[in-house]
Amino acid sequence: MRRAALRFCSLNKGLLIPGRGLTQGSQNPEKQRVFHMHEACSPIHVNHVRDKLREIVGASTNWSDHVKAMEERKLLQSFLAESQKELPPRRMRDSYIEVLLPLGSQPELREKYLTVQNTIRFGRILEDLDSLGVLICYMHTRVQEAKMSPLSIVTALVDKIDMCKTSLSPEQDIKFSGHVSWVGKTSMEVKMQMFQLHGNEFCPVLDATFVMVARDSENKGPAFINPLIPESPEEEELFRQGELNKGRRVAFSAKSLLKMAPSAEERTTIHEMFLNTLDPKTISFRSRVLPPNAVWMENSKLKSLEVCHPQERNIFNRIFGGFLMRKAYELGWATACNFGGSRPFIVAVDDIMFQKPVDVGSLLFLSSQVCFTQDNYIQVRVHSEVASLESKEHMTTNVFHFTFMSEEKVPLVFPRTYGESMLYLDGKRHFNSMSTPVNLRKDYLVEP
Repeated sequence: MRRAALRFCSLNKGLLIPGRGLTQGSQNPEKQRVFHMHEACSPIHVNHVRDKLREIVGASTNWSDHVKAMEERKLLQSFLAESQKELPPRRMRDSYIEVLLPLGSQPELREKYLTVQNTIRFGRILEDLDSLGVLICYMHTRVQEAKMSPLSIVTALVDKIDMCKTSLSPEQDIKFSGHVSWVGKTSMEVKMQMFQLHGNEFCPVLDATFVMVARDSENKGPAFINPLIPESPEEEELFRQGELNKGRRVAFSAKSLLKMAPSAEERTTIHEMFLNTLDPKTISFRSRVLPPNAVWMENSKLKSLEVCHPQERNIFNRIFGGFLMRKAYELGWATACNFGGSRPFIVAVDDIMFQKPVDVGSLLFLSSQVCFTQDNYIQVRVHSEVASLESKEHMTTNVFHFTFMSEEKVPLVFPRTYGESMLYLDGKRHFNSMSTPVNLRKDYLVEP
């Protein structure tokens, strides 16, 4: 799913300038909708964004009342549209939100976001982006007649997160912004950016593209959402890019190695790697030795287990997607750190598909391994599966793809089995989908 060079960062230059595009009239505080992220958007602490989501959905803050709260949502079914034509169209500016994370002006927030190296924990940023993306979609789909939204909006896919080359200080305020950029019948693409204050100016830190889906009030089936009308050439380009992204995702899925054989070029790559590991002292396909500065893929694994407590639940009483991303990222970072021998830095997040919801009370099994390396880059794949306390049956819920960069050149990783060879090719595909490779800088510090 290689993205075009024209990214959200460049397109939104026209959208985010005061007096143009989405921010026309945004000097009005009510229209700008700036929420302060006290204790940020984590599943642990109450904050303005999470409070706003609970208010929109009518979710209970007490676990003991969650069944009653979900029963009450059944009454909202009558507000659901029977077709998209019934719903009023919306503009990109209608869903535009800015959220402030005041690390500089409110230092009591810093410790939650701090690493031991006095840098920012990227896992916490993933949680914030997930909550913000859901809130943005509720702004797009809000129903004036209903006190609570009849829709259940959930994260379907983290399409891409690209880091910009900039430092992240835990002592400067951070700002998130975003809006709906593309709409289908039941799904939405959300573009988000993160900035950090340098002097008197907020400078770009990352671009993120999430895909959200709308479900009915009981989260049992799809629901229609408001169409989107672009109002400027920049917005038309964003919408067109959303269509291209959808087509790219479909094409990428169709070519999945779980469905189709590798290409001729990929088969040649795997065969050459196999030949490079044959023992020259023998004439046997079974005698394998590693080339210099190389590691067997099977020796790059790390695993973890999480018990999913009510504390980590989302507004629909399933485990918060941001929590899952944070835990997967932290394990992936540890895997890259253990493999490369130095502290790695995140470069890109790619193609996180939320395949199944995770129920409260589940056992969450995370398995991480390095599946591709090149120069200073480490491509890590994290597999997530759950099992209930009553059942031993495991079900895959997510597969995460993270691209890290190490300060030093890292060893090559070699597969031994056919299955590992497919993981290697899949990792190579995701690595190649990265936008322009990042040049490592000492001030480029984003850790778990």
